[in-house]
Amino acid sequence: MNFLSFLGENLETFLTYTGFANMTVGHGVMLLVGVVFIYLAIAKEFEPMLLIPIGFGILIGNIPFKDAGLQLGIYEEGSVLNILYQGVTQGWYPPLIFLGIGAMTDFSALISNPKLMLIGAAAQFGIFGAYTLALLWGFEPNQAGAIGIIGGADGPTAIFLSSKLAPSLMGAVAISAYSYMALVPVIQPPLMRWLTTKKERVIRMKPPRVVSHTEKVIFPIVGLLLTCFLVPSGLPLLGMLFFGNLLKESGVTRRLAETARGPLIDTITILLGITVGASTQATQFLTINSLKIFGLGALSFVIATMAGVLFVKFFNLFLKKDNKINPLIGNAGVSAVPDSARISQVVGLEYDSTNYLLMHAMGPNVAGVIGSAVAAGILLGFLG
Repeated sequence: MNFLSFLGENLETFLTYTGFANMTVGHGVMLLVGVVFIYLAIAKEFEPMLLIPIGFGILIGNIPFKDAGLQLGIYEEGSVLNILYQGVTQGWYPPLIFLGIGAMTDFSALISNPKLMLIGAAAQFGIFGAYTLALLWGFEPNQAGAIGIIGGADGPTAIFLSSKLAPSLMGAVAISAYSYMALVPVIQPPLMRWLTTKKERVIRMKPPRVVSHTEKVIFPIVGLLLTCFLVPSGLPLLGMLFFGNLLKESGVTRRLAETARGPLIDTITILLGITVGASTQATQFLTINSLKIFGLGALSFVIATMAGVLFVKFFNLFLKKDNKINPLIGNAGVSAVPDSARISQVVGLEYDSTNYLLMHAMGPNVAGVIGSAVAAGILLGFLG
């Protein structure tokens, strides 16, 4: 064998390993999806902290390569991506995200007006509505439970539950949940306007009362005991949520609270986003079930938003005139914190430029975080 033929054979072998040689239409589609996610994050500022890591992860996960035991892909045991992905598949990342959420969340609005908890609970109808629809569409009960949680608009909870109930659907469930979280400013306002009258949109609510330091310290302790005694299967999420909040409110663990809501949650968000994105390999992700999940995710999110707004309208029938709740804060019952609360504020200001709803909307918003974790615990309890 002369040198030129040897070189030609090696070059031919090398070319079979390139992405160009292993490219499929599916890879092209997913690469385009990744670029769209990054575009929406940068140009439209749709949840950039989530969509940029996920979008770039989609690009990483869909670089075509020849499966030759090189341990490159996220599904190849022993690869670096696979090791990082274990934080998703084993459910390590979501509780750490909840620790950070607890350390950055102020529950004062909920403590000062506990009835707002009911709005957060009402919005969870989206979860159980989507669960029922998923069963009707032919999914197994455990798969339907994992899909239904998308209605809570809570990515970490969706990942945690799907990792336990339906690992094979986790990529589609996670991408769907985060996509609809990012689309809160697009999906919710039209529904809010459609379901409310102009008179209802300008309802003024009483300013929330001042909450004492003692109440803020007691809340995470009582909250943990009440929710986890009721739904012990929600302990990994609820335990870390309330622990993070106690770090914040105790006043004596400032460094721990700052770490939890700063470097720790940022690190986990990066790892979670990049690995969830990379899990969308075209061969694993582009299926009919993925399309069904995206459709059911949209329906569950719509149901959750509508349930929150309609519940406020119903609840107002039993409240005195000076105690009525503005139904525009009903959308905040989903746990997309604080984006859905901001939407309540934005839509409210369109009809009364002096009616500030943000603090009121934060009550059902943080209640939605608790509610989605409780709902996940309930589903895990009877489906796990």
